[in-house]
Amino acid sequence: MTYFLEYTIPAAPDNAEFEFPHDEIQTGTTIPLSETDAEIVHTPELPARTGIIGATVPEAKLEAEQLIMHSRATEATLYEDPSNSLQAGIGNVVATFVEGRGWQDA
Repeated sequence: MTYFLEYTIPAAPDNAEFEFPHDEIQTGTTIPLSETDAEIVHTPELPARTGIIGATVPEAKLEAEQLIMHSRATEATLYEDPSNSLQAGIGNVVATFVEGRGWQDA
């Protein structure tokens, strides 16, 4: 099965927000903020969608939980997505995770 985990990464406690350059002309180019005249985008959190390897839902949940525990995320949604899409919200919701409460099946 193809699973994806969607979660939000908040900025670190010592940073109020993430900063990154936004340049529509040179998309995909990474350069230090101090070396660009591109508009700087500020955001307090970043959305993420990550592929999860697992043959079964329990295996996917275990793998997803390891990822969540090693990030600053506190909530996440696990999707089964045979289309293998990186677009947010694509696929069928399998379960949701909330720190302190664990998994809730859909």
